[in-house]
Amino acid sequence: MEPAPHIVRRGRGMPLIGLHGNGVDHRLLLPLDGCFVVAEWERLYLDLPGFGRTPPLPDPGGLPELADWLVDQVAQLVGERRFAVLASSLGGLLARHLLAEFGTQVAGLALVAPVVFPDPAERALPDRTVIERDEALLAHLDSGEREQFTTIAARQTADSWHAFRDHALPGIRTAHPEAMARLSQRYFLDPAPGSAASFDRPTLIITGKQDHIVGHADQLVLLDHFTAATYVALDGAGHNVHLEQPAIAGQLVRDWASRVEAA
Repeated sequence: MEPAPHIVRRGRGMPLIGLHGNGVDHRLLLPLDGCFVVAEWERLYLDLPGFGRTPPLPDPGGLPELADWLVDQVAQLVGERRFAVLASSLGGLLARHLLAEFGTQVAGLALVAPVVFPDPAERALPDRTVIERDEALLAHLDSGEREQFTTIAARQTADSWHAFRDHALPGIRTAHPEAMARLSQRYFLDPAPGSAASFDRPTLIITGKQDHIVGHADQLVLLDHFTAATYVALDGAGHNVHLEQPAIAGQLVRDWASRVEAA
């Protein structure tokens, strides 16, 4: 039996599907929720299978199966309505899969540090760089928290840590190890989602210049297909770009939301 998704619902209006990345849960996207409180949006933040409070998929439980599960869930949630997608990391790859499946029903895409190539060997990645490092802060963290934070963060400061602690760490701690192992064994989509399709609705692509997980260069290829896209590479930010540069990322998302409403 396919697992039912845990969904955090906020507001009313046009649906906005929130898709988190690998190893976390819906809480990673909640810092951006304030970008939608003025407009009429029904925000639907899903925990993907094996993350947060959504049970894992049955075997084989890989990315193709997760993508099929997501299409079914979104179809049930939105019906015939137009909807937009806010997605981070792996969620960005899944957002493109939804676009390939739902076509013109998709009103806009906001992709935060999106995966373009599932295979890390195909990614163009910058060297791992730390922009700021608060040694006193790091000394007060336990070894597990310090490793999880410093492995991914380019800005290792108090503000960045607090955002990571509140929005990334809870999902990391509750991720299902066996589900993650099955996902890693089948971490591909074939054909690549949306590789040939064009999309003329408002699109936002935010990347971090110091993102050593998915990089900031591969995402430029998406501009060949997304003709109404804004692309930004924010300096001083790693993979969790919206946690490390919240003011700029938030303003970009608010601008995107306004463009979706006006389209």
